[in-house]
Amino acid sequence: MRKTSVAVGLLLAGIAAASAVDPSRTSPVIADDDPRITIRDDCDPTDPGWDPTGGCSLKQGDVSFGEFNGELDSPLAAAVIGHQAWWNDPPYLKIETDDAVRVRNRGGRTHTFTKVKDFGGGRVPPLNEGLVMAPECETATNIAPGAGVKLSGLSAGNHRFQCCIHPWMRAIVKVKTED
Repeated sequence: MRKTSVAVGLLLAGIAAASAVDPSRTSPVIADDDPRITIRDDCDPTDPGWDPTGGCSLKQGDVSFGEFNGELDSPLAAAVIGHQAWWNDPPYLKIETDDAVRVRNRGGRTHTFTKVKDFGGGRVPPLNEGLVMAPECETATNIAPGAGVKLSGLSAGNHRFQCCIHPWMRAIVKVKTED
C-alpha cells in the first residue's frame, strides 16, 4: 500500500512538473482583430422601481433600483462612485489608426458612449455628485438597449469616452499608428 502511495505521489508530481508553464516558451496573446466595447449593466427587470426611469429591458438582471442607488456614493469619496455592475467592457482598448471599434449596449438601460475632452459628470444631476458635467454631454446621443455605434477615423492618441447618464462608465481608446 505504501509503495502504491509513493508511486501515485511521484506520478502526480511528474504530471505537475510537465504541465507547469515555462514563461520563456509561451506564445504572445494574439491581438483581437475585431475591436469592440460592450456597454453593460445588470438591472433587475422584475423590479418596478426601474419603471418610472425607463424600465429595464434585460431578460435577467440582479440589481434592484434600491441597490443601484445605495451604491452611488462612498463615505470615502467626494464624488459619485456608481454601481460596479454598470461599466464599459473593456474600459481600455488599443487599436490602430485604420481600425474601427464597434460599441454595443448589452445592458437593460439606455446609455451613451460619448467622446469627451476630459472625464466629468453627466446630464443626470443626481448621478453627478461632486462632478461638473462634461460639456459634450449636453448633446450626447442615447444608445438604447441592444443598439450600437461604430467608431472610425480616430486619430493617434488617447480618446476618452463616457456615459453621459452614468458618468463612472468610462473608457479610453488608445489609437496607435501601424508599425
